[in-house]
Amino acid sequence: MFNAENLSKRLDGFRNRLAELHLEAALITKRESYMYLSGFTGTSANLLITSKKAYLLTDFRYMEQSARQAPLFQIVQHKPDINETIGELIHSEQARSIGFEDHAVSYSAGRALSDRFKDMEFKGMGLAVDDMRSIKDEQEIEIIAKAVKIADDALMQVLPLIRPGITELDVAAELEYKMKKLGAAGPSFETIVASGLRSSMPHGVASDKKLELGDAITIDFGALYNHYCSDITRTVFLGQPDKRLIDIYNIVLEAQLTSERGAVRGRTGREVDRIARDIIYSKGYEGKFGHGLGHGVGLEIHESPRLSMSGEKALENRMAVTVEPGIYVEGLGGVRIEDTIIIRDDKPQVLTQAPKEIIIL
Repeated sequence: MFNAENLSKRLDGFRNRLAELHLEAALITKRESYMYLSGFTGTSANLLITSKKAYLLTDFRYMEQSARQAPLFQIVQHKPDINETIGELIHSEQARSIGFEDHAVSYSAGRALSDRFKDMEFKGMGLAVDDMRSIKDEQEIEIIAKAVKIADDALMQVLPLIRPGITELDVAAELEYKMKKLGAAGPSFETIVASGLRSSMPHGVASDKKLELGDAITIDFGALYNHYCSDITRTVFLGQPDKRLIDIYNIVLEAQLTSERGAVRGRTGREVDRIARDIIYSKGYEGKFGHGLGHGVGLEIHESPRLSMSGEKALENRMAVTVEPGIYVEGLGGVRIEDTIIIRDDKPQVLTQAPKEIIIL
């Protein structure tokens, strides 16, 4: 999936981070982290990385695959008790301070490590790998762009199929089928199709509700392509909607376009979120935009950075983020519009190309 040069750069960068944290080794257990650092895409692996050595521990099922995908790592088939193999390798490397992904390890698993290896010091590394993953290389951006295009194309193929009487689940099924036909492994998360009064629920996953004339239909979905995610939301109308929904749509579109242009290098997620929030609140909808403006996207559908009221991290070039303001009015409906973009100095690269003007089917 990844070329050897990029994998080598990642491994070097992570070792530099270990030195900054004064750690002699690191144990990597989160799937997205070990995929990113090693290139191995199987579902069971641990990495043990020191300043000189890099081990990938897996079971019999993945020995051949891991050897092909992770050329920079020494492949080790672990014993039935993986902690026994981890201990042997740590002792062979004479490591005493070992970092682990404390945000991704359960309390019981963390205690098991510290209780078993009392002569070693396990230290949480926080978001060391996640922070690296937040800045994409150009190969990753190409993959995400393809995932975005698959979702764009699927939406445009499904819109003509939307008509009164079909269900939200029908729309979701058609989207997921089209994405797979276009090359996706599947959806990147559970598809949201929320119509009529249900469109006021930001995460109203597809139900058996039938579409009716006058419905606002919020469609939030994405494609999983080569292990990377895309994320898009469009709100369309089936027949002529309530005029208030048209007004809301125009407000959300203004907020989306303005904050998207404002997503530039150096601004914090909080500052970009504020651009959209100020527009929505100034139009009388304070309290009707209750989620963050957006989030990072990559190997996970939600990752660093956060574009929200708590987003303190400054945006950097080659971050992939979503911009998705919305207004939700119980008893009326809701509107959300979302693109996936890449931070590029003072002019973001907008990957999502599906139209954003009002669509009345």
